Amino acid sequence: MFRRRTALSVSATVALLAATPILAACGSGVHPGAAAVVDGKRITVAQLQAKVKDVREAQGRAPQGEQLIMNTGRLSLATLNGMIFDEVLARSAKDAGVTVTRNDIQKWRAAAETRAGGAERLKAMWLQQGIAPDEIDAMVRNQLLLDGLAKHLGADRGQPDGQRQLAQALAKTSRAMGIDVNPRFGKWDDRQVILGETKEPWITSGGVKQRV
Repeated sequence: MFRRRTALSVSATVALLAATPILAACGSGVHPGAAAVVDGKRITVAQLQAKVKDVREAQGRAPQGEQLIMNTGRLSLATLNGMIFDEVLARSAKDAGVTVTRNDIQKWRAAAETRAGGAERLKAMWLQQGIAPDEIDAMVRNQLLLDGLAKHLGADRGQPDGQRQLAQALAKTSRAMGIDVNPRFGKWDDRQVILGETKEPWITSGGVKQRV
């Protein structure tokens, strides 16, 4: 239920500073300073760095923080993958007329906290997947948008056919958005709706899988 939409399973460096990638603030020649451009909207390297730093600082404060950092070694790629996916999902949901309210998010999160054994336990579970505590509501929103989009399509996310149907809808949106990724981060795959280097799908029967 709590797996994130990009793959963070690759282990890396053991120290906080060493594990936090130092990204040059330069993009492609066409989009200087951009990690990616999605439908004409820039995702800057600075924005990406800020999200990565937020996660690393939270992990560094957590018990067994060193292990958390090791287990999310490709956090920059996973984070960028998620930032792009967020835009694709938001557009797909908007086109389908799917909306999520603040009350919806609060209800889903409260139920998730109960299942996880408390709010702090839920935060710890998400942090293991490279999601900072202040990003949880955004992740819940994505879960609900995916559920709503699947319902709109008549797709059962718990079945392979339903997952394929949902993936096809998102892939269509992705192609229409003209996603251009800085080559240093890899290449966006419209068909699978992932940043190629992550090599792991985001749709699972249990929920959104990250950003890894």
